[in-house]
Amino acid sequence: MAKRGNLFQSHNPVMNERALQGEVQSKSDGLIMQDKMTVQGAINKSLILFVLLLLTSAFAYMNPSNLFFYGGMFGGLGIVILSVFKREWSPFLAPMYAAVEGLFVGSITAMYASFMDGIIFNAVSLTFALLFLMLFLYKMRIIKVTEKFRSGVIMATGAVFVVYLASWILGMFGVSLPFLHEGGAIGIGISLVIIAIASLNLLLDFDFFEKGEKAGAPAYMEWFAGMGLLITLVWLYVEILRLLSYLSSD
Repeated sequence: MAKRGNLFQSHNPVMNERALQGEVQSKSDGLIMQDKMTVQGAINKSLILFVLLLLTSAFAYMNPSNLFFYGGMFGGLGIVILSVFKREWSPFLAPMYAAVEGLFVGSITAMYASFMDGIIFNAVSLTFALLFLMLFLYKMRIIKVTEKFRSGVIMATGAVFVVYLASWILGMFGVSLPFLHEGGAIGIGISLVIIAIASLNLLLDFDFFEKGEKAGAPAYMEWFAGMGLLITLVWLYVEILRLLSYLSSD
């Protein structure tokens, strides 16, 4: 669940059209002949990353510790930031991110599971339900990813992460933002809005897969795209865990 600082210009620090265009242009200028990104290739890489995340999540879940929690959180953040500047390293950085972030996911899963029965099954089920729902809406073009739509999602996502950042900074001084991490009707409403924004980011992730293939991006961008999708899924899963915890306590 990486939080990104100056990367709010994109709906996801990895899934950035400007980054995609830059990669295509740089390879074109260099006259480098190489394999190109495909949608199927990006899907395959995403599945590999997901399996890696599951493996390390399972390990951290069975051996929860603060080291895994904070190491996974900040380690994942560092890898994401590095990948933005070194996209050609994605075949190595993306698996590293999946493995490290899995430690965070497993740790936070164990934390919620320790005081709420059944919450993990429900959170996983809802995450996948939203993933397939958004994929259906995208493939059927029920929701079209236009420039206006993309800009709206980017701004909403940026606003959410600015609030996250402010909450984290204030938390170091013992100050908490009201309702952001609290139950009650307002807290539940805020959580639902954040989940909706995270779900809409999935549409932009799917669109990035297709745009990468159409633009003839280099093959390593498949790993880059897969990592971006994984970032969104982790964010969505954690927010769903938080929402379910609110509902269980009310």
